[in-house]
Amino acid sequence: MRHARRWSAGAATALLTVTSLIGAAPSAAAAAADTPALTAAVTAKLLGSAGPHTAVAARDTRITVSRTSGRWAFGTAVALAPRQEDAHPTGSVFIARQDPSGWRVAFDGEAAFGDLSAESPLVNGRERTVLTTTPTPMYAGGDYRTGMALPFAVGQTWTLTSGPHGWGGNESPYSSVDLAGGDQVVRAARAGAAYTMCQGWIRVIHDRGYSTDYYHLWNSISVNGASVGQGAFLGNTGTDVTCGGAAYGRHVHFGLRQNSAYVPIADHDIGKWVLANGAAAYQGGARHGSAWAGAGAGLYNYGALGLTQAVVDANGGGALTRRAGPGTGYGALGSLADGATVSVSCSANGTSHTGRYGTTALWDRLSDGSWVSDAYLWTGVNGPVNGWC
Repeated sequence: MRHARRWSAGAATALLTVTSLIGAAPSAAAAAADTPALTAAVTAKLLGSAGPHTAVAARDTRITVSRTSGRWAFGTAVALAPRQEDAHPTGSVFIARQDPSGWRVAFDGEAAFGDLSAESPLVNGRERTVLTTTPTPMYAGGDYRTGMALPFAVGQTWTLTSGPHGWGGNESPYSSVDLAGGDQVVRAARAGAAYTMCQGWIRVIHDRGYSTDYYHLWNSISVNGASVGQGAFLGNTGTDVTCGGAAYGRHVHFGLRQNSAYVPIADHDIGKWVLANGAAAYQGGARHGSAWAGAGAGLYNYGALGLTQAVVDANGGGALTRRAGPGTGYGALGSLADGATVSVSCSANGTSHTGRYGTTALWDRLSDGSWVSDAYLWTGVNGPVNGWC
């Protein structure tokens, strides 16, 4: 995370246990549930999952209990980081239940988190829909669809100030990018449940197991599971490093997570751009159709690509011919411009073609009834995106 270093007094504390509802007054129930045993259980899990490179010591943690009811507790856990480059805070939304043997703690993205969220009286209906969603198929299955826009207003162009890099800098996976410019208003990339991890850091948990992180924000919203729509205001670009790290120049540090961990942002489509790694951290860029934008270039936010949509990639520009059937032997029905968005109805096998991502005999039937080779479409899936015809 690169940008003007900003120090904040009181950001690192011995062991800070917060017992207040985010944006509301503290409750007696919250105070009662925030026992040393709960704090110890959450802290132990946090530091065990954060890794030795993240937190300086056990004292540099921030456990916030934001909701309680009987033997249930809900909140956020953050491992603060040193105020230096290539350091980063890590954290999770947690849910905990007190059993006879002690506190059972689960973090967002874990299977146990969904199970506990389904049972807990602390989770409201709309929030439960997101928190208990099982990602299908999993990222490991080769499905790179996100349904996300870029984290700013659709129709604006922002600068990709840094290409794919780690959440904290040079470490793997390269889960994050830095974006700046436009009206400096950071917005949710997709609908979901939003949480304040710490000042300047918002996490939005989406469907399909994904979540997105937004760091270095100024004027960020204070939320505790609020339902937000795609494009909802989260804050303004800034250089806030309340929880650690470093920042040089106002921007948003945007990270992609799935199933409780940061995942490579490369090959995912966000705002109809497919992110790509470079030779090293902070290099790389993004592709829209055949158009390439490297670090330092502008990215126009085309909006979210639907889960049964595709972007035409003619592999060098030009146009893509639409056919009356799944093959070049069928009559031409017109063409599609490179970078165009299309909706796929179903797929079938036909003549074989080679595009940017390899050779395939798969053809896609579009919503207007015409056919195009899947070799020249980015769908995010290596196979039918909407079933077989």
